[in-house]
Amino acid sequence: MGRESERIKRLPPYVFSVVNQLKMDMRHAGKDIIDFGMGNPDQPTPQHIVDKLCEATQDGKNHRYSASRGIFGLRKAICGWYKRKFDVELDPESEAIVTIGSKEGLSSLALAVATPGDLILCPNPAYPIHPYGFILAGADIRHIPMDEDTSYFEELEKAVKESWPRPKILIVNFPSNPTGQVVDLAFYEKIVDFARENNLIVVSDIAYAEITFDGYECPSILQVKGAKEVAVEFYSLSKTYNMPGWRIGFMVGNSEIVAALARVKSYLDYGTFQPLQIAACAALNGPQDCVKEIREMYQSRRDVLISGLHQMGWMAEKPKASMFIWAEIPDEFKGMGSLEFSKRMLTEAQVALSPGVGFGEYGDQHVRIALIENEQRSRQALRYMRNFLHAGGNR
Repeated sequence: MGRESERIKRLPPYVFSVVNQLKMDMRHAGKDIIDFGMGNPDQPTPQHIVDKLCEATQDGKNHRYSASRGIFGLRKAICGWYKRKFDVELDPESEAIVTIGSKEGLSSLALAVATPGDLILCPNPAYPIHPYGFILAGADIRHIPMDEDTSYFEELEKAVKESWPRPKILIVNFPSNPTGQVVDLAFYEKIVDFARENNLIVVSDIAYAEITFDGYECPSILQVKGAKEVAVEFYSLSKTYNMPGWRIGFMVGNSEIVAALARVKSYLDYGTFQPLQIAACAALNGPQDCVKEIREMYQSRRDVLISGLHQMGWMAEKPKASMFIWAEIPDEFKGMGSLEFSKRMLTEAQVALSPGVGFGEYGDQHVRIALIENEQRSRQALRYMRNFLHAGGNR
């Protein structure tokens, strides 16, 4: 008798586990792996945030159960951050909720708003929780190709016209993980109009809103007039403040959807450890010099890698945002696909990349390179990658 649920059976094999296991085996064998795989910030959390955590942890009353929707002080800080960054007014009582990282928030939201058989419009390639959070909730996915050869809005209109039942939810993620694609406010204006016309809920994920380069500024869908009628938006402190392990994120926007998520979370958790939330207030309300420094660090790493890739003839596009380079596999290697290419890059060059197919079938001609190694290690990796590519091209 099978012990797995039907939900588990709907999940495909986790592509990244193949590369991760190979990477672990090589490290156990004493190999020095330069790891551009997981988007896991390598720098410590800014000291003033750590200090606030230590201070709050010393107070015993903060050791009790917290609130599943987050403490009021943090919800107020979230709304203040949105006002300063986007000039968007939010009610901390009804239009903001704290999540245990945006990944937990997205999966809990799927349980709150999706029912088995609902159709979800999701980008492809996509961050895996975007489709699979809803798949685990029993919903069905229609993929919207996110490549330069297709028109996004044409694909959206086609999906709505051709689908039955009609789609219920549209997921958008800009700056995109994995592709680094960005949009302007006019894009969100069209999205809001489209959602109204087609009775769609829009779930926007802007986790990389502060990791932007070359003068680009990330907009919020909530800047669009009337967006709160149809949209919610997720954000995470993981990348902006080097807080990935802290698991602090939030969702803001439509009050009915916020209430639905709060109701589900009230059954699932008591919120994250209260001192973590108090420290998150210090991150959002405190000095933002650290954000500028983090942004400049990623831009410098991006420039080193892009320059090195271009010098070896690998003409990857320079992203305007995110902590990733989405690089099309060189022509002579495309036939093997992204998983085999990543495995060979790991075994022959000792450089770990993320295979694009792990983000969806439309990503299989690409690999994702995370900007998580310092510039010295990045230059070392570039030498190894150049040798690998040149050797492969001669075979």
